Amino acid sequence: MTDDILALAREQVLERGEALGADQVLEVLRLPDDRLEELLALAHDVRMRWCGPEIEVEGIISLKTGGCPEDCHFCSQSGLFSSPVRSAWLDIPSLVEAAKQTAKTGATEFCIVAAVRGPDARLLAQVSAGIEAIRNEVDIQIACSLGMLTQEQVDQLAAMGVHRYNHNLETARSHFPNVVTTHTWEERWETLRMIGKAGMEVCCGGILGMGETLEQRAEFAAELAELDPDEVPLNFLNPRPGTPFGDLEVLPAADALRAVAAFRLALPRTMLRFAGGREITLGDLGAKQGILGGINAIIVGNYLTTLGRPAETDLELLDDLQMPIKALNATL
Repeated sequence: MTDDILALAREQVLERGEALGADQVLEVLRLPDDRLEELLALAHDVRMRWCGPEIEVEGIISLKTGGCPEDCHFCSQSGLFSSPVRSAWLDIPSLVEAAKQTAKTGATEFCIVAAVRGPDARLLAQVSAGIEAIRNEVDIQIACSLGMLTQEQVDQLAAMGVHRYNHNLETARSHFPNVVTTHTWEERWETLRMIGKAGMEVCCGGILGMGETLEQRAEFAAELAELDPDEVPLNFLNPRPGTPFGDLEVLPAADALRAVAAFRLALPRTMLRFAGGREITLGDLGAKQGILGGINAIIVGNYLTTLGRPAETDLELLDDLQMPIKALNATL
């Protein structure tokens, strides 16, 4: 057996389709910059072998913005911080219009997001009405991200026909208390378990660059692999003024790309999605490197409280790279 982690990963992950474990992911994260290109090429080969060339495109919209009672230290939507995000609700016609605009980009997934600990009856009624209105006018899969759920709420969302549910673990279990104190990592895990059991697709990822160690980054990748989600959105911290993490430094681009590739090697068959913070962390060139380094899904347009790249820019990049956009019927 070779001592070189990339040679081992090529044989283990690329050839056999067996994921790297936490200790192996840590070795990848410790690789020097002069091996980054080799690492990204291997991650791309793994993605092409086990996932294929298609890219899934998704748009997201905030149904209920701001005023959240939780203290997630990265989030400007918390009502506990002095962040400049005001509480607001989106009406149904605006929700339908956003779904229409998302579908025009070629996206197959439209995610309705709310800044809450978990949904109350009013929010679920709004979501139900929104889903019905969208279905009447737009041919697109509908996902939701509404915080932690009870079993009854899981059953309600499944009955509404929600295709995928997003609930991020955010970071490694060992680092979570440094990121959130108003609820636990285990509470999030329980929601994800119920979602998977109900037959909805599980979307679960997190944010890199929140003060975690490389060991914790590797731990997080292994925990996600244990969960076995259908999709993992990878965000990079975009420090928000007024939040406890507002003064943290942006993750260096090389570290971000190393993490993308490492997560691909830990999750060879999972949809790995570029999400928030990639613009400030990676820029235009980094976006291309990531898509050629293990990424096979992107969010187009803006995020919840931060600006993304224009959808057209991402779509042009995919065209240049000859990466076909996943068709709607391929997600059914």
